[in-house]
Amino acid sequence: MSDYVASIRSRIGNDLLLLPGVTAVIRHGDRFLLARHRHSGLWSLIGGGVEPAEEPAEALAREVSEETGARIRIRGIVGAYGGPHLMTTYPNGDRVGYVTTAYDCELLDEPKPALEELLELGWFPRGAIKNLPRHRWIDRVIDDAHG
Repeated sequence: MSDYVASIRSRIGNDLLLLPGVTAVIRHGDRFLLARHRHSGLWSLIGGGVEPAEEPAEALAREVSEETGARIRIRGIVGAYGGPHLMTTYPNGDRVGYVTTAYDCELLDEPKPALEELLELGWFPRGAIKNLPRHRWIDRVIDDAHG
């Protein structure tokens, strides 16, 4: 949890907090790079929150680097996403709704998972993703990116 979110949480407790996010859509041919997160065990696209005074592109590069150790080049925007599928309650009771901008990205380095946050990284063809235990909102993003 960032210092910014922690300061808000100290005032609002577990109440719903709407946060901006960024998501990397990284693919190689017909395969997409997904991460299985330690806190949920679910597969998802790589991304995270935008910090105060941080450009979204900087936030995306930081998040990808933190989670994979790799650098990216942003090729464009896939879309913006929010709503019920991007709302979650964490094990500590904190309720969060994310609004994320998904970016089409090119990977510049070989990824290596940051095992403090992730269980593993994997490349999956679009058809196989629907059979994974995953955050369901990524289906729409992948469909839009595959377009």
